[in-house]
Amino acid sequence: MSTSFEASAETEVVLPAHLHARPAGALVQAAAQFSSTMEISYGDKRVNARSVLAVMTLGALAGSTVVLRARGADADEAVKAAAEVLASAE
Repeated sequence: MSTSFEASAETEVVLPAHLHARPAGALVQAAAQFSSTMEISYGDKRVNARSVLAVMTLGALAGSTVVLRARGADADEAVKAAAEVLASAE
């Protein structure tokens, strides 16, 4: 019998800068380091956090709040790492 542990995590981040190419790329790189699936949402839009183009289509501006969600064995660590990247975006 195989057991697999799957966790989920969610956090909100207030963006210090617009979510343009550079922070979107940094987010994608952070998400790629983990096996968990991750998505980011802003308003009524929800996209895959491993796609720079998808993340940029959110149109999230400085001062706005985005929500990061991850599902998988390392979901908690993935969300924390991605939140740190976004919180320090320039």
